[in-house]
Amino acid sequence: MKKSDFYYDLPEELIAQTPLEKRDTSRLMVLDRQTGQVTHRHFYEIGEYLAPGDCLVINDTKVIPARLYGQKTGTGGAVEVLLLRDLGEGAWECIVYPGKRLRQGAQITFGDGRLTATIRQVLENGNRIIDFHYQGIFLEILNELGEMPLPHYIKEHLEDPDRYQTVYCREPGSAAAPTAGLHFTPELMEQLQEKGILFAAITLHVGLGTFRPVKEEEITDHVMHSEQYFVTEDAARRINETRRRGNRVIAVGTTSCRTLETVTDENHVTHSGSGNTDIFIYPGYQFKGIDGLITNFHLPESTLVMLVSALAGREHILDAYRQAVEARYRFFSFGDSMLIL
Repeated sequence: MKKSDFYYDLPEELIAQTPLEKRDTSRLMVLDRQTGQVTHRHFYEIGEYLAPGDCLVINDTKVIPARLYGQKTGTGGAVEVLLLRDLGEGAWECIVYPGKRLRQGAQITFGDGRLTATIRQVLENGNRIIDFHYQGIFLEILNELGEMPLPHYIKEHLEDPDRYQTVYCREPGSAAAPTAGLHFTPELMEQLQEKGILFAAITLHVGLGTFRPVKEEEITDHVMHSEQYFVTEDAARRINETRRRGNRVIAVGTTSCRTLETVTDENHVTHSGSGNTDIFIYPGYQFKGIDGLITNFHLPESTLVMLVSALAGREHILDAYRQAVEARYRFFSFGDSMLIL
């Protein structure tokens, strides 16, 4: 299967640069994955497609201000560091710019010495393992010195950083938002719960590998990035009980989907636990953990377009995306949404 099999033409002006004033007024495309039929609605109407007892699995990760600007000790040269993955005890896997200057042993200072760092290791993929040195609480220092790392295709300044967080975010650790969840409001969640729809919260800390392009023409040659997940016993129990009742488990976002497909076995039993997942889902994959998916519209030839094509069929997805372009939907992180059932 070729990367080019997942290409579609997207006018640049359809890439959403700013969030809508009200989260749940985004448009909602409902896609029947069996027939390919498309219905155009708004996100606040999503409850009409959900039944009492269905379970929405949300990713409660919180985006941290993961972009740091500093200076290389000794030369004073400008340095940019993007935090990817917390390795514990002050160590992080990071992307650094410019990479050539930052070899093993190099030291960096941020915020007039409020935070310092040492390059411990240069990885094969070019990322760095960095040891950070500080007094106090690391996340508080990040909130002072760091910036929200918006995707490269968003050029506009984000006035309110909270708009790149879900309303239910809780666990700090992501370098990017689980954007399918950005459409929910507290009021909408309350309405859905009053209807009898359940929520189960799991955590997957989203890395910037989400936006890494597929460079290999044969998609099976692509090496998927790894991300850290946590699934509590309570979440696993709620998901399994939903299945036993005959109701649907619907992932809110590809991050929730990838986590569920990692922790659900061949008998469709979801297990609690934590670890790292590098699962790559593309057409031919047999889903074990979900019955439906809420998602945004994804980049051409991306692993996320491949994932939704595995769920709904490549032809159905590409036709739905063609209709979305014709109907002037807004695309990507701050864009409109799709419900695949």
